[in-house]
Amino acid sequence: MQHNKITQLFGVKYPIVQGGMIWTSGWRLASAVSNAGGLGLLGAGSMYPEVLKEHIEKCKKATDRPFGVNIPMLYPNIEELMEIILSSRIKIVFTSAGNPKTWTNHLQNHGITVVHVVSSVKFALKAQDAGVDAIVAEGFEAGGHNGRDETTTMVLIPSVKEEIDIPLIAAGGIATGRAMLAAMVLGADGVQVGSRFAASVEGSSHDLFKEQIVTAKEGDTQLTLKELAPVRLLKNKFYKDVQNAYADGATVEDLKNLLGRARAKRGMFEGDLNEGELEIGQVSGLIHEIKSAASIVEDLMAGFNKGVEEVKSF
Repeated sequence: MQHNKITQLFGVKYPIVQGGMIWTSGWRLASAVSNAGGLGLLGAGSMYPEVLKEHIEKCKKATDRPFGVNIPMLYPNIEELMEIILSSRIKIVFTSAGNPKTWTNHLQNHGITVVHVVSSVKFALKAQDAGVDAIVAEGFEAGGHNGRDETTTMVLIPSVKEEIDIPLIAAGGIATGRAMLAAMVLGADGVQVGSRFAASVEGSSHDLFKEQIVTAKEGDTQLTLKELAPVRLLKNKFYKDVQNAYADGATVEDLKNLLGRARAKRGMFEGDLNEGELEIGQVSGLIHEIKSAASIVEDLMAGFNKGVEEVKSF
């Protein structure tokens, strides 16, 4: 791995990036992943500016290894968040949900490595044209907010690889070392793992949500609310309410009213399993226990290395 593009870009031991998930990716998880050899990310999408500053300070105390911040560019306080990122001397920023041209040059001018998250070849090319240092291509298996095209990771990664020249990180449906190996065989230089780390000891989401992840089965998640922003959810009461609204001919305004405010916080952070929004990937069906972040990184690398040896014997 010493010559891997992602380990060299971030200065980490393994080409494993922890997803910067809302309500899950606080300083405990980010620092634990970084200490284990991957790249931990703080999920700024669920943080007010002063909260982000606090998590950055605590993360710096908990690890002396590289970590970064994931920031959705549609965040209403984005200018304040960016100012905190600059003043805190963060070295790695992952951007998503917006035009990468808006902030890439500004961040890079301050010595920051910029990675942008995309869900299609079209947006990958736009990100490359904007000058980002690397791209995360996320298939529609992924949890949380997603692409409208419903392109799977297995199709998306080689499609993006064919068109771009910068380092590529695969995301969506990756929770095992074998999946990591498959993504890299398809052309990825590294992987971003979300759902597996959501069910970690250090994840800041509610324990009841973590239990829902490890008991989920195949088919227990669905991509929905495409009229607003496509999101993959566990099928609970809220999800069923959304489906009933569709059946009744709900308008976009009806869906907005049903969603309301802080629905994700209610579910994932506060543990309301009925009325909350429970964002998780399809791969939750392969996650069977809550483990430490270090154990997850160890398992990923062990599975990856075992898969490499098995492939050699084909």
